[in-house]
Amino acid sequence: MNCDNKPSDLYPNCDTSIWLRSCEEEITEPINGRVIGTIPKWIKGSLLRNGPGRLKVGDMMFKHLFDSSALIHRFHINNGEVTYQCRFIQTETFKKNMIAKRIVVTEFGTSSVPDPCHNIFQRFSSRFKTTEKSDNTMISIYPFGDEYYSFTESPVIHRINIETLKTEARVSVSDFVGIVSHTSHPHVLPNGTVYNLGLSVDLSGPRYNIICFPNGKYMFDNAHIVASIPSRWKFFPSYMHTFSMTDNYFVIVEQPLSVSLPNLVKSNIKNEPMCSSFKWFADAQTFIYLICRKRGQLCHTYKTDPIFYLHIINSYEDNGHVILDICTYKDPSMLDCMYIESMRDMQNNPNYANMFRARPLRFVLPLYYRHRQIQKTPFKRSLSLMNVIPNISTNRRLSKSTSFDFGKDQQLSTVNYKKLNFHSENLVKLKGTTCTSYLLEDSTVFCEPESLCSVGCETPRIHYDSYSGRKYRYFYAISSDVDAPNPGTLIKVDVVTKTKLTWCEPNCYPSEPIFVAGPNCQSEDDGVVLASMVWGKTDENRVGLLVLCAKTWTQMGRCEFTTKGPVPKCLHGWFASEKK
Repeated sequence: MNCDNKPSDLYPNCDTSIWLRSCEEEITEPINGRVIGTIPKWIKGSLLRNGPGRLKVGDMMFKHLFDSSALIHRFHINNGEVTYQCRFIQTETFKKNMIAKRIVVTEFGTSSVPDPCHNIFQRFSSRFKTTEKSDNTMISIYPFGDEYYSFTESPVIHRINIETLKTEARVSVSDFVGIVSHTSHPHVLPNGTVYNLGLSVDLSGPRYNIICFPNGKYMFDNAHIVASIPSRWKFFPSYMHTFSMTDNYFVIVEQPLSVSLPNLVKSNIKNEPMCSSFKWFADAQTFIYLICRKRGQLCHTYKTDPIFYLHIINSYEDNGHVILDICTYKDPSMLDCMYIESMRDMQNNPNYANMFRARPLRFVLPLYYRHRQIQKTPFKRSLSLMNVIPNISTNRRLSKSTSFDFGKDQQLSTVNYKKLNFHSENLVKLKGTTCTSYLLEDSTVFCEPESLCSVGCETPRIHYDSYSGRKYRYFYAISSDVDAPNPGTLIKVDVVTKTKLTWCEPNCYPSEPIFVAGPNCQSEDDGVVLASMVWGKTDENRVGLLVLCAKTWTQMGRCEFTTKGPVPKCLHGWFASEKK
């Protein structure tokens, strides 16, 4: 990639080399850094970060960012001082690759090569063993009681010692509940109970399951499914990275990006990466399901235009409506952007910025409506999702299909935008929103969103402990606009006034901002926001911790570290408070 900011660069302010670095040496013992400004002494705990750590195995390179070997970072904060350390998660995949000095386990976007430690029979049979699938948990980290586990979509998690960063255990969630995958973002309730969304497949087809891990000593042994609904497509379950919860509902967003189960079987036999099994149904609607938390039954189904998403910001109930805020794309082209080849060629790709164009949207879902509200006069659409998210280019890698025939009961649900008429009044009665919802002739509800912010936002976080599933005002995010004046911008969004505050500095790339409430917290943004930082271009041996005042969005302090080797940018994390 061209990192010299030459006139030929299409995105001269963006440096994707921060994602392409490989950690060459672990930092097992904490190192001290240089504090600039003031880090409040009341902050006591560890900011834990997870993400891609090594793209190289011997002479081989992974092809997709999601394949990189997982690296855990720790910024320990105490008495106004900070230390830093990082270690690789000792997954079975990582250990096999290191022993073989090559990629011997197939990943999301990379096919493996034969393991020299296996004979011909072992190589063939390994393709049919679940134990041979990747357990590279490089996406997130979450607490289960007083223990912390690293996550990815595979139902295998790893227990991490948050003081030494040693990998202490490997847990297969599918041994406790019958799932084949789960989201990378479970929900941790104030009482310590954990919920996650998992996928199971039986003779009736794929099902989406809400799994409860009751807080206590035996959280995994006592895990159980509290709700289950079928996928609308028998052979194409939707890909889901997150879900949401309110006081009374589980919220599942079934997007048109799906995993083809027939192709998944074929790819497993042919040793093809999982991404080859993805199907994007461009003309299929997105479904939003509300499941009653008390009864575990599906209560409401809503439809909207096709969207792709990774992260839900928050959801809550308000005066007979469920509000759902979500970071959306028009299609999953952004997954193509994270191929290593695409990142290296980014400066020569005029479509790259549009492929990565995300916008935070709000959907308002009415809870109370009746079929008799239908009127004879068609209602013209006032807003289209096409006008909310900027246009993006055609997806190059993900296979598309809009004409599959699965039999009478398996036809794709599609929407013809030119012929769609709304035969009801707007069902949204909530003040302060331009969102609309209309009852269609088939008695389903079609929802149109509103924009929360005019800039790209990703990895959104809120004041989670007090406002997850509750009415809130602020969320914090990183910029997803690679063509912005400064792509390394941190953003605070006010969802009430639809305004934003930004923080940035040249050549600096902060990661996901995490809110930490202040002592005797009096308001939603009474506290600080923590973000890890790396720097672009040749400044690859520099890492830092940033502390922003959450109210004013100004820097209070930071701590910078000089390492012996490169430090790659990370994805998601958690603040482990010593108070807890």
